[in-house]
Amino acid sequence: MSTTSETAHLAETSIWANRKCLMICAIVAIANMQYGLDSAAIASLQAMPGFLKVFGHPDPASPGGYAIEGTFQQLIGSLLTLGAFLSSLVAGAFAHFFGRKVALWLACFLTALGSAIQIATESKGVVYLGRLVLGIGNGFLVTFSNIYTAEAAPAHLRAVMVALFSEWVNIGSIVGATVTNATQKRLDKAAYQIPVGILFVVPALLAVGLIFVPESPRYLLSKGKREQARKALEALRGDSLQPHEFELEWVEMEKGLEEEKRMAKSTGPLDMYRGTELRRTLLCYGIIASQTGSGSWFAISYATYFMIVSGLSTDEAFRYSIMNTCLGFIGVNIGIFLMRYVVGRRTILMVGAVVQGLCMLAMAIASTVADGTLESRNSLIAFFALYLFSYNAFVGDASYPVATELVSTRLRSWTVGSAISLGYFLAWLTGFCSPYFINPSNLNWGAKYGYIWAGSNFACLLFFFFFIPELKGRSLEEIDELFARRIPAWKFKTTKTHIIDEALKDVQKRDAAKEDAEGPVELVEDAQGLAEDKAPN
Repeated sequence: MSTTSETAHLAETSIWANRKCLMICAIVAIANMQYGLDSAAIASLQAMPGFLKVFGHPDPASPGGYAIEGTFQQLIGSLLTLGAFLSSLVAGAFAHFFGRKVALWLACFLTALGSAIQIATESKGVVYLGRLVLGIGNGFLVTFSNIYTAEAAPAHLRAVMVALFSEWVNIGSIVGATVTNATQKRLDKAAYQIPVGILFVVPALLAVGLIFVPESPRYLLSKGKREQARKALEALRGDSLQPHEFELEWVEMEKGLEEEKRMAKSTGPLDMYRGTELRRTLLCYGIIASQTGSGSWFAISYATYFMIVSGLSTDEAFRYSIMNTCLGFIGVNIGIFLMRYVVGRRTILMVGAVVQGLCMLAMAIASTVADGTLESRNSLIAFFALYLFSYNAFVGDASYPVATELVSTRLRSWTVGSAISLGYFLAWLTGFCSPYFINPSNLNWGAKYGYIWAGSNFACLLFFFFFIPELKGRSLEEIDELFARRIPAWKFKTTKTHIIDEALKDVQKRDAAKEDAEGPVELVEDAQGLAEDKAPN
């Protein structure tokens, strides 16, 4: 092994070599499928006659013959978000005492309970309760699945493994959209009970899968459980590393946490806003907020309903919803490929903001100059599809990898949890306000609503350009060092770190000490062997 600092680096093994870690992260990331399933179901239920027959009212003037009250429409979306906001807000405190796996098991129970409540009732008040409980579970699922994959993945594959979030969200959306499309014409309660019933799939699969998943090694090490942490890291890495490569990663992890503890006076929520942690917290908040700023929450929550009020038939809206979800899935995989082999996270985010902003602007302009025409309708279909493809390929893919790696290991659950709670608050605000803009009985803007989201995307572009550093290929401990040294964002990519060199020196010292300790034993054994040879028979 080389002793020069220029060649000191963590091994970059292939995805196939890391297949065990990839499989473990994929099991944990399945938690995010719940979000995709629910988003697709709720976006479609609001346009489904069977659902509207129970929770809406007849209205011959409305598409489909039924209408839904704006208040109910707002609350079924916003209460889920409120629940997720509350659980994400307390995620840091919960993880500090119980860890990542226990939090995910609790989330499985809550999401199953929330789904059961919604299936069993025809009361709007009880539906509200079910949405709130489901939201609390969803908040834990999203927060801890992304924290776990960020902490478990090798540095060079972290973006790929954290981006499994987007993979599972889109798989869930495809399944949800397909199921709702199959039940949309039913006029009985099964029309919505079947789509809600598929929400049991994720907690069942995840609860069983977690039995075979080790706890986060960084969490265990931060709690002083050194031996358990090392065994967890060994389980994650499998045979992907040579012994000296594994030792180098382990020592770097140890040194990084030791340095964090040396510099920190405490570990708690207020530490997020002190010293260099404040910068990291604000950047994490900004990245999560950019998900809402891109218009994704509006697009996900109101896609089908938005297309119907913009002139498409119910059947067309459902079919295009499935098509858009499939395009989003293709976009996710293209984005993962680009982040792994072509460009960095910062470039991905900036390209996404530009393309998404232009798509929203094009929809709004088409509605302004040719509202109600075939050309406007076709423009809406095309640019909405392109928007969902680009969001999943760019900002949707890169936001969680960047948000989870921006923050320190010591405060990751606190910071990411509070950031996601902020994201859910902004999502709630979007869900609460959007019906007023697009509902025919209110402002009736339709596709002109895109003007607001175009401006929001261009604002995100400025944030990405001026403040987000490039983190591709850096270990979490290297990122800690760069922030501790107060390196400007534009210098992150070229600045050399020292922690890996120090870890390499420690490994070499340990190897040398081991050889020295074994040397005398070998000399004694050699002397004994020589004496036995010379002894008379």
